[in-house]
Amino acid sequence: MRSSSGRAMQASKGLVFDIKRFAMHDGAGIRTTLFLKGCPLRCRWCQNPEGLDPKQELIYFKRHCIHCGACAKEDRGIVFQGGCPHVLDRKSNHDRALEACPAQALQYDARYYTVEEVLKEVKKDEVFFQQEGGLTISGGEPFMQVDFLEELLKRCQQEGIHTTIESSFYTSKDNMKRVLPYLDAIYCDLKILDPKLHQEATGVDNRIILENIQLLLESQKAVTIRTPLIPGWSGTDENIAKIAQFLSGISSDVKYELLNYNPLASSKYHLYERNYGIDPNAKAYTKEEMDHFRTIAKENGIKNLVIE
Repeated sequence: MRSSSGRAMQASKGLVFDIKRFAMHDGAGIRTTLFLKGCPLRCRWCQNPEGLDPKQELIYFKRHCIHCGACAKEDRGIVFQGGCPHVLDRKSNHDRALEACPAQALQYDARYYTVEEVLKEVKKDEVFFQQEGGLTISGGEPFMQVDFLEELLKRCQQEGIHTTIESSFYTSKDNMKRVLPYLDAIYCDLKILDPKLHQEATGVDNRIILENIQLLLESQKAVTIRTPLIPGWSGTDENIAKIAQFLSGISSDVKYELLNYNPLASSKYHLYERNYGIDPNAKAYTKEEMDHFRTIAKENGIKNLVIE
């Protein structure tokens, strides 16, 4: 995404790093999923490293590069060494370097959208929303851009567009109050119940998340709690049992979903010169292993297990 229209966050604009059309696993029906940039968590296994920082970042696609050095000539924040550009500060303004690059090897990882621009994109898919579809807002963490989030959800409600959010709900109760009235469905991650392990795995304490989950399950909203199963972290019998006990203790009919590990995310980390935080050789769980985890959840109080 080459656009850089404004570097500072504005309430009327949202910083978007992807728009996925015809999504089948981000809520009911066929959906358009909007990915907002910025997240307060630092999960070791983050599936979207491009969504972590709340600012545009410059990324380099080596396979596109023709090694001409034009970017470094125009931008002091780029050093050309070994035939390749090295970005000194990914979050600075690099518009001149992008304009100079003839091969589009340098690109911003996100662009700013107004609410009306997002709605224009969403409405392109409106014909597919007849059977429960709509807009899903994901991230990153959508609550990091709560002003834009609230405004967009209000407009969707006015337009009759079904809305869903995917969130960690690591946010304030005031933010929840602003947004919940305009949501039709909610997906909330509960990764690890043990607070110390959660801190180690995600960089934050889970107390706020647990409190907010209780509020969500006591509301009249359509809520699904999800646990991404990560080898060596959340994918343990003990963790699933504790989460199941916690959730069923709040609501006997809670919807609970176990998400299999996706090993493909690690391939994006080199674009940001970040290290993937778990074993790069870890594999997705087998059907038998997934069935085992689901049995653990059922044995510990979960009656409404979602299976995709």
